[in-house]
Amino acid sequence: MTQLKEKETQFITAAEQLKSVKQELMNFIVGQEEVIDQVLWSIFSGGHTLLEGLPGLGKTMLVRSIASCLDLSFNRIQFTPDLMPSDITGTIILQPGTDGRQEFAFHEGPLFGHIILADEINRATPKTQSSLLEAMAEQTVTVMGSTKQLSMPFFVLATQNPIDMEGTYPLPEAQMDRFICKVHVDYPTKAELKEIALRTTGIKVPQLNKILGSSDVLALQQLSKEILVSDDLLNAAVSMIDATHPASADAPERIKQYVQFGSGPRGLQSLIQMAKTRALFAGRYHISIGDLKRTAIPVLRHRLLLNFEGEANGVTPDDLIADVLEQAGKDVSQR
Repeated sequence: MTQLKEKETQFITAAEQLKSVKQELMNFIVGQEEVIDQVLWSIFSGGHTLLEGLPGLGKTMLVRSIASCLDLSFNRIQFTPDLMPSDITGTIILQPGTDGRQEFAFHEGPLFGHIILADEINRATPKTQSSLLEAMAEQTVTVMGSTKQLSMPFFVLATQNPIDMEGTYPLPEAQMDRFICKVHVDYPTKAELKEIALRTTGIKVPQLNKILGSSDVLALQQLSKEILVSDDLLNAAVSMIDATHPASADAPERIKQYVQFGSGPRGLQSLIQMAKTRALFAGRYHISIGDLKRTAIPVLRHRLLLNFEGEANGVTPDDLIADVLEQAGKDVSQR
């Protein structure tokens, strides 16, 4: 009984810490509450995030603010067509040693940090994009046969522009799948636009306070894994993933009509972990169907590959996931 009480207290304390982080960001970033929620869920799930939105909507500022609020090191990489893999991973160079002799030394690239902003990631060549894969999957970098461990925690927060696609290299499906979620950054409202102008064009500049440290982030990531998942909700999550496959008997009609490939096992893992982290934000030690539904769209929208008919008809993955969620809600209510 005492252990159970201690665990409940631990979850409540964690929820208060996470609420403080969100509030500090909300005091600095105008609006974009849903975006902030989704990025924080992904970070405390230990995953990487792809942010998609038009220029000037505050994507870079958000990532920089999160790094400052969590007291994590921050490196920004501006992806361009001439960027080489060694420009981000680091390279081995010949330099004078302590005894005057020439010796090889490894110089770390910008990947060696806690939060890495991969700005306009789709503007780099596939060769450079692929150099991120090892870092995202294994948290290591291999240069000339030598493997280097990256700092922990480690997150890649990549951005891409949905317009002006000329001269870009779309991310391959294998790399897209490495992102735990894809977040859409929308235009601010009129009231938010006014507040942005007041905050950014005056004399007084808002300052961010450091709320947590790297050890706190790692501890909260570990705590989120302890969130309980009932067998019914696990079955519901599995059914959601299965319903994204056009060959599945349980797939909605529009999935069968417009989807070429659905989500794989990594999508299920991401969905469960994001739902656990959302529950932790709420101070609960178990997930709900609401957690699954609120996290399903950002987790799955980049894991559905539309066929030609879907592209031609302007169908979006969000619309199709909504069909899956509607069906999942009916299935849960019938249990």
